[in-house]
Amino acid sequence: MVLCCLLWSMAGLLTRAASVASGWETSFWRSLFFCAVVAALLLAEHRADAARALVAMGWPGVVSSLAWATMFTCFMLALSRTTVANALILQGLMPFCAAIAGWLALGERVLLRTWLAMAAAAAGIALMFRDALGSGNLEGSLIALAVPLAAAINTVAVKIGRGRVDLVPALLAGGAIAALLALPQALPFAATGRDLALFGALAVFQLALPCVLLVRVVLPRLSAAEVGLLSLLEVVLGPLWVWLAYGEQPGAAALTGGLVVLAALAVNEGLALALEKRAAPLSRPFS
Repeated sequence: MVLCCLLWSMAGLLTRAASVASGWETSFWRSLFFCAVVAALLLAEHRADAARALVAMGWPGVVSSLAWATMFTCFMLALSRTTVANALILQGLMPFCAAIAGWLALGERVLLRTWLAMAAAAAGIALMFRDALGSGNLEGSLIALAVPLAAAINTVAVKIGRGRVDLVPALLAGGAIAALLALPQALPFAATGRDLALFGALAVFQLALPCVLLVRVVLPRLSAAEVGLLSLLEVVLGPLWVWLAYGEQPGAAALTGGLVVLAALAVNEGLALALEKRAAPLSRPFS
């Protein structure tokens, strides 16, 4: 999970290194290369049955694919319109959005500490958007907010599918939809050969590899609380790389709001992990 966060955190650094200013073109190339990687993985695993694996996803897979497409597109668009810190901190709200979506769609209980943490995070977001209004980053911040919302919908779709949704075909379909959506806005292309190499690296190392590691290695071994807590590393590391390389930093109000959001996330996930560890021995009294 630490490796996944390290790879995910490179998105802003590699995007800022490219000469392409259009978020649409960046989204198109990253999604296109990502599709090639995931398609190769599907063909290696399923061979002649690869197309059947896509069809077998059903409607939960369709919803999941649309959610992935939204996440892929909106994150790249947000990076072209606001700071990396703003985009990543708002993306870090996914656990809270997933909790609310699970409560509304599945009737899952939301604990009091999570409601309190969400209230604190909402105050932090208000500070961030106040800063965005004055700095001209409002559009980028609103687009970034779509990422955790789409991720929450994706989580609900997978839970409704009850394990019938294979996330790898959904990733491929989501990447293809994102590429098709971005193509009309991306023309005419401005990417150089160096840019294409950067976008290829984004697709392989920053997106495909950590996503596959998450699905195949991390989720079967770590609890939701552990994943939620460790995922904060991406929110911290992403802005750090861009600040060290390009001197990009958020305003004072945005930084304060971001710290409030991070603190709310860390306290909520940390308490969940502590309670989980405390309850584990009680569940195995004779082991």
